[in-house]
Amino acid sequence: MTVLEHRPPPSRALSTRPPNRPLLALAALMAATAVATAVLAVVDPVQISGRNGWLKPLKFAISIGVYAVTIAWLLDQLPERRQRVGRIGAGVVTAALVIEMVVIVGAVAAGTTSHFNVSSPLATTLWAVMGTSIAVVWLVNLVLAALLWRALGTGTARQLAVRAGLVIGLAGMAVAFLMTSPTPEQLDSFTGVAGAHAVGVADDGPGLPFLGWSTTGGDLRVPHFIGMHALQVLPLLALGLEVLARRIPALTDPGTRSRVVAVASGGYAVLLVLLTLQALAGTPVTEPLGFLG
Repeated sequence: MTVLEHRPPPSRALSTRPPNRPLLALAALMAATAVATAVLAVVDPVQISGRNGWLKPLKFAISIGVYAVTIAWLLDQLPERRQRVGRIGAGVVTAALVIEMVVIVGAVAAGTTSHFNVSSPLATTLWAVMGTSIAVVWLVNLVLAALLWRALGTGTARQLAVRAGLVIGLAGMAVAFLMTSPTPEQLDSFTGVAGAHAVGVADDGPGLPFLGWSTTGGDLRVPHFIGMHALQVLPLLALGLEVLARRIPALTDPGTRSRVVAVASGGYAVLLVLLTLQALAGTPVTEPLGFLG
């Protein structure tokens, strides 16, 4: 299925392109990793920073798997002359994310943390490798977003949804860079940790089940997660509106669907900003807009 809502030219009606093997292989690897870490979370619930250590690679595996399938689908929308660039980008992203997952899984297997860990030369090197990998992924996503922006065209709800998802997704991914700076407490009393998810409280404090998002302070993982998955939420909204159009006459108008997606995209962007401000203010996600009071 293409991003365009109208019938594509005959030459593109049936895609003869091979599937994006690196990204689909990455998705399959993440599915296997998710299953393995879910089992390990039950049979070997190793405690790291007060939580089941295997939940972190489980969450990352699910998120990366969904991301890989999404990007593979989007890259198929590039024109033929840009496919080579897309394949190179897919290969770079795949390699970078595999490196990140190897470090995360390896750290749990060793009974230690991966993120923000600078307690030894090896831990510092691995954290630097992870940080570099994520920076590379973000830059490649920026390039792919620019290519897709030009390739998508304009005028349909699907195209608008994908474009908005690309921009908001990049912003959500960028929130992760806010986590890498040492907190004032870490600077005052260095214990081998530089950076934090939580704001105003320790990372290992009370949090939401499974997600672990802090319930006593701000948590930058909230806007990071919500923002980067706009790339799935908004296109799915556009597709959902098309399905509903079969039952709701008002949605048969493409302009109406585009306006709905435009409003949803604007609201999603505002939500990302508010969640980021809430986290930076040290207000937990369980207190919506509490930072405004």
